[in-house]
Amino acid sequence: MIGIDLFAGGGGLTLGAKLSGIHVRAAVENHPSACLTYQTNHPDTVMLAFDIAKVETIDVGKRDQPLVLFGGPPCQGFSTSNQRTRHAENPKNWLFKEYLRMVRTLRPEWVVFENVAGILQTDGGMFAESFRQQLKDMGYKVAFEVLNAANFGCPQRRSRYIVVAALNAEPELPKASADAARPTLWDAIGDLPELSNGAMEDVLEYGNDAQSDYAKAMRCGLAKCSGHLVSRNADSIVARYPYIPQGGNWRDVPGMMRDPITDRRRYHSGIYRRLMKDAPSVVIGNFRKNMLIHPTQDRGLSVREAARLQSFPDHYQFCGSIGFQQQQVGNAVPPILAKAVFDNVMAIASQAGEN
Repeated sequence: MIGIDLFAGGGGLTLGAKLSGIHVRAAVENHPSACLTYQTNHPDTVMLAFDIAKVETIDVGKRDQPLVLFGGPPCQGFSTSNQRTRHAENPKNWLFKEYLRMVRTLRPEWVVFENVAGILQTDGGMFAESFRQQLKDMGYKVAFEVLNAANFGCPQRRSRYIVVAALNAEPELPKASADAARPTLWDAIGDLPELSNGAMEDVLEYGNDAQSDYAKAMRCGLAKCSGHLVSRNADSIVARYPYIPQGGNWRDVPGMMRDPITDRRRYHSGIYRRLMKDAPSVVIGNFRKNMLIHPTQDRGLSVREAARLQSFPDHYQFCGSIGFQQQQVGNAVPPILAKAVFDNVMAIASQAGEN
């Protein structure tokens, strides 16, 4: 099977597709740092570094195998944490029309669409329902479900809305196995080095031996890896961290050390959240803005720690400023979840005699 990744970001979906044996021939992404990350890790895939509205069609060469078109428009407009712009007028919410335009243009045998689960609530689910109906109008059979990455081996409770559509087969979503590995946060990051607030040395050796089979798999036999960058938070903010236990948040900070009451509206349960060692992580998302705290160290997460919680292997390099790297990691679909979806697509396509 061959693939095309739309709204590719740093390449989480592409990595999952490749792990399933799909030859991803082209990708579309218009953010320069994300393009650089994608090209660094997927040099054999043609990168179209344009606004998708300016892409008329995509040449993947000879269509000698079934084509799967996959991706997801930017999810900020559908996110439950973005209530002010979570409505039809947000222009980002209409990028799914560009996705559908490429489906009409390329007529792939398979379509995989992903987004945040909040798309099901935005304007009463209008976008999700409209997207599925338009696929059906083009002759596709459609299946959809909200999948939790933690049920597929990811050390993070992260729900994604997944649509799988097929022209010549009955699509399905993968089912989590009852005995599937469910690594904890410490299984994922316990072997990474100790760091300080504002750490900026990118490449370091590991802190100790891998704490789990998951960590061992992420290390890929490396002796050192990149991504050990931590945002520099003000001393006044870091002084609050020791008061917050694992699983706690800003409410555990003594009143005299909190921000003025006028700023309290900005707070929610995820702000100043200290992560728990012995459970899957909460959603990483914008981990810098939320100031997610390391479970045992008084600092935010490093780029590599967040990447581990997203199931990116340690050889995967993120490019651009620390802010852009954090954005790429936080926005990504966990590759381990993507692989489960594409494995299922490949199995159904094989049964249907497509490959």
